[in-house]
Amino acid sequence: MVPARHGRSPAGAGDAAAAPPAAAFAAIDWNQPWFAPFARRGRRWQQAALAGYPRYLDELNADARAGGQRTGRGVPLGFIAQDDLPPGAAYEAHIAATGCVPTRHNLHDFFNALMWFSYPRTKAMLNARQSAAIDAQGVGPTRGGVRDALTLFDENAVLFACTDPFVAAALRGFDWQTLFVGRRGAWGTCCEVRPFGHALLEKLIAPYLACTAHAWIVEVPPEYFSWGPEARDAWLDRAVADALAAADGLTPRSFAPLPVLGIPGWWAGNESASFYGDTSVFRPGRRAPAPGASPC
Repeated sequence: MVPARHGRSPAGAGDAAAAPPAAAFAAIDWNQPWFAPFARRGRRWQQAALAGYPRYLDELNADARAGGQRTGRGVPLGFIAQDDLPPGAAYEAHIAATGCVPTRHNLHDFFNALMWFSYPRTKAMLNARQSAAIDAQGVGPTRGGVRDALTLFDENAVLFACTDPFVAAALRGFDWQTLFVGRRGAWGTCCEVRPFGHALLEKLIAPYLACTAHAWIVEVPPEYFSWGPEARDAWLDRAVADALAAADGLTPRSFAPLPVLGIPGWWAGNESASFYGDTSVFRPGRRAPAPGASPC
């Protein structure tokens, strides 16, 4: 059993995402902990997006040229209007072949573009694997297990960076009391979450209790927590891209469900241990945590 599904939000939660572009972009609160890691570039892009679609695409492309970003096949990255995607072209295959990311003037694609700059190696690897699968199997009515897992990663993942196997086992085992209450002091010293999925970020414009991410657990070195944010992101980007390249048996079960408003520091209500007693969100699971003492 997994925590409450992430695909449904309460009434009103999608209002910002469904609003006209100006209102939707204005709704981004860069002080929120899930948006704050991207605020430096994001605030500038937000202002460009508020100024209009052409200005927004110009800003993305200027950053792409300056940063030298490339796709999964080594093609220089660029951003085009959604209407410029040729009829019948597969989205991921088009990006891999041309370097051009079809981008709508909306929050979903705004956060997708941000991830191309925040985790360029990981995005390039996701694109490379998706496009390789399309080359081998075609688009088809279903994606198959590997492409489903890649899509879940791209759309809804968080990176759970952790030095403590006991804490990682608590996440895998749905042991919310250990993860969030008993080992609360491990957060920021032995584990942390870095947002990645652009659909997840879009949902967090209007957060709701049952919002659940797919956590990709990354074992990090002990010195990781002494590094600054940029060094952490760069290390994670390399490590996750390498792991995705080597992951032959990738499936949706490669992730651990994580209700994101339970993350310490992400939501004021979770400062009380009773917050985690809501079993409609923090559901028990069948996976048992690994035995052993925590080193942290």
